[in-house]
Amino acid sequence: MSFERFWHKSYVEGVSPEVDFEDITMPEVLERNTKRFPNINALNFMGKKISYQQFNSLVNKFANALINLGVKKGDMVAMLLPNIPQMVIANYATYKIGAVTVMNNPLYTERELEHQLNDSDSTVLVTLDLLLPRALSLKDKTKVHSIITCHISDYLPFPAKQLFPLVKKDMFRKVEPQSGVYQFTDLIAEYPDSAFEIQAGWDDLGALVYTGGTTGVSKGVMLNHSNLSSNVQQLRFWLHDIPDGKDSLLYIFPIFHTAGYLCQNLSVWLGLTNILIPRPEPKALADMISKYKPNYVGGVPTIYTGLLNEPKFLKQDLTFIKGFFSGAAPLPMELINRLQELTGSTLLEIYGLTETTPVATATPWGGKIKVGTVGLPVGSTDIKIAGAHGNDQPPGK
Repeated sequence: MSFERFWHKSYVEGVSPEVDFEDITMPEVLERNTKRFPNINALNFMGKKISYQQFNSLVNKFANALINLGVKKGDMVAMLLPNIPQMVIANYATYKIGAVTVMNNPLYTERELEHQLNDSDSTVLVTLDLLLPRALSLKDKTKVHSIITCHISDYLPFPAKQLFPLVKKDMFRKVEPQSGVYQFTDLIAEYPDSAFEIQAGWDDLGALVYTGGTTGVSKGVMLNHSNLSSNVQQLRFWLHDIPDGKDSLLYIFPIFHTAGYLCQNLSVWLGLTNILIPRPEPKALADMISKYKPNYVGGVPTIYTGLLNEPKFLKQDLTFIKGFFSGAAPLPMELINRLQELTGSTLLEIYGLTETTPVATATPWGGKIKVGTVGLPVGSTDIKIAGAHGNDQPPGK
C-alpha cells in the first residue's frame, strides 16, 4: 500500500519510502550467502576466522545435534551466552529446524532466569561452562531437559585456545560427564553437516527476546521470522550504499539484547564479517579496532565516550571506519562531531523497541543529522505521536 508522509521529503536521495520486501527467512539468507560468499569470513572471534561455508557447516552440525536431542519445530531453545561464535551458530541452527531462540541475559539472577525459562517453556539451554552450576539448579525448577555447555575458548585461535585454560583459570570450568549435559564442541564433532529442508516458515515464531523489565518482570517479545527478516531489510534499504560481501561490523551490543540480535542478522543479510567481542571494555575495544580494522562499529553512547578517552583509539588512523551505529540512549552532538572528525565517516543513530524488532526510526545514512532528534521513520514504517488518551498530536507537540 502506497502512502505519503511529510518526513519522506527528508529521505536521502535514492532511499525509497517503501521497502520491496522479499519473503525470505534468515536461515534461507544464510544458505544463499554461503553460495554467494563461501570464502568470505562470516565470523571473527579474537582472530579466529570462520568463513560463510564453515559457518553454515557448523550450523548444520548443531541443528542435527538439536534434532537428535529431541528438539522439534516450535520448541524453545534458550541461550545464556555472551557474544561468542556458539551464540550465532546456535541461533541459526535453531532457526533452521523451525525451533525458537530464547534470549537470556547471563548477568541475570537465578530467580530472574527461572522466570524466563518457565515463561518461555524452554526445553534446551545453551550456556557457558562457568554458568553450569546455576544451569543445573534451574534444570530442576524448569522444563529444561538438556544443557549444552560452551567454553569461551572453544573458538579461539592457536595458541590462545591452548593457553586459555592455564592463564584464565577463573574463566574456565571443566565439565564432568553427567546425564542431560553435553559439550558444544562434542556435539559439533559427533554430528554431520548434512543439509536438510529448512523448517522455519515466514509466519512462524522465530525468537523470544526479553525486554528490560522496566514495568515489572521482563516480558518475552514474540518475533516471527517475517519480523526478523523484514526489519533487517528495512535497515538494509536505509544503508543504501553498503556493498554485499565486502565489509566487516564490530558491535558492542550483546546479542541477547534486541540491538545485538539485529546486528547478528544484519551481518548475515549483507554478507559482512561479524566481529564478536565477549566483554566490551574501551581499552580492549580500541585494541580490537586497531587489529581488525572494522568498517562499521556499533555501540551505546557510553562506549563511544570511553573510546574517545582511550589514547590508542585517538592516535591511530581510523579512516577505515565507514560508519558508526548507536542506540539505546541519546547520542550527544559533541560525540557525533568528534567521531566524524576522527574518521570522516557517517553515523547512524537508531530508536526502536524490542517490539519493533527493533528499528523504528534512524538518522538519514549520509544525510543531515538534526540535533535533538533520533531521525526519521525507516521505509514502510508509519508513526504517530499520541496524547494520554490516544488522540493524535499535531506537529511540534
